[in-house]
Amino acid sequence: MSREILIQIRGEETKVAIIDNGQLDDFLIEVEHYQSILGNVYKGKVESILPSINGAFVNIGMEKNGFLYLTDVVSPHGEEISGPKKIIQRIFNRGKKDAAAAKPSAIPFKEGQEILVQVVKDPFSNKGARLTTHVSLAGRFVVYMPYEHHHGISKKIENLEERHRLREVIKEFTFANQGGFIVRTVSKGEGKKELVRDAKFLYKIWQQILALAEKKKAPALIYKEYDLIWKVVRDYLTENVTRVQIDSQEDYQKLCRFVENLIGKEEVPKIQYYDGTVPLFKARGVEEELHKVYNTKVELKSGAHVVIESTEGLIVVDVNSGKFRTKAPPEEAAFMVNMEAAPEIARQLRLRDLGGIIVIDFIDMMKEGHKRRVIEALQVALAKDPAKTEVNRISNLGLVEMTRARTGKALESITFTSCPYCDGRGKVRIT
Repeated sequence: MSREILIQIRGEETKVAIIDNGQLDDFLIEVEHYQSILGNVYKGKVESILPSINGAFVNIGMEKNGFLYLTDVVSPHGEEISGPKKIIQRIFNRGKKDAAAAKPSAIPFKEGQEILVQVVKDPFSNKGARLTTHVSLAGRFVVYMPYEHHHGISKKIENLEERHRLREVIKEFTFANQGGFIVRTVSKGEGKKELVRDAKFLYKIWQQILALAEKKKAPALIYKEYDLIWKVVRDYLTENVTRVQIDSQEDYQKLCRFVENLIGKEEVPKIQYYDGTVPLFKARGVEEELHKVYNTKVELKSGAHVVIESTEGLIVVDVNSGKFRTKAPPEEAAFMVNMEAAPEIARQLRLRDLGGIIVIDFIDMMKEGHKRRVIEALQVALAKDPAKTEVNRISNLGLVEMTRARTGKALESITFTSCPYCDGRGKVRIT
């Protein structure tokens, strides 16, 4: 499998395309008017606690308060508190004297208290950011979770011998008792030196977070996640990536240094500066593919098509036979179209970063075996999606209900705004 990473920078806009065997497989964008705060760590102040919805609103210095489910709260209080936990305990205790009246004992903090939180979902529509106190810091090879007490290996590493080796490597972390670690898929085959270096780097960042949290007064930004380019290199630059093309000379040089320090000198030759007169995305055919991503209708090679519509509460996907023609019986024809549509639906959800509740209306099939194989094809295609997904079986009405956990804004909401003339209805009035 051949993969490439294309990075195009135009003024305030940075676009990244992941090309898999010549096909656009993933697309990411960062624009100045919309800066993601996903992964950022803030020192926030609890503004209100609502036991009725099991949550609290926390002021992190944004236009809207963030929302924190009480089940996502790690209490720093316990029988054994030492090192970093002592600092966190001081942060939690701060503001107690001025806090509001006591809440039920099950709630680990009071209104007015200062807490350390991390953004797990960007603000969306009229909702503030979704927060957690379960801080996690992602590195190249491992993820560090300061409040956890267990270690894990990515499920995608299936070889038992390799899993055992990596567990032994974790034991070499001198600070393994100061939190939990998850070894990422890219760590497969990597040496102990690289993993230990990555873990030490994340542990050092955590120490800096704690030190800054002690000094700053809430609300305050304590730690900012990497920009898009660096996150892409960290998460996507694996051994099966043949090259990374970038069209900015300045960022090319920065990227080379970043890759050398984060991954190693052997990966630097994969980084190439593109200086062609034709824009990178246009030259590689990505621009044409992106135009299709913005369309409601997605054409399939067979002549069939998929229609994707977003509503306030859910995403609706409709599979149509369109211009598809075959001499096969209706049942077989429906099965053929659905099997072609399933992986394309998964790709479109990933490219558009659509999330929430998704309802897919496949063409009706009668045979249970056909229904099962279509669902399996959809699940296989969704397996490569970094977002968490859950798929139900096909209902009696031929509908598939699924969910996709989007953490940021959908692509359309970043790149489009509602028309001031039709208020987003997208219709032309004729009378």
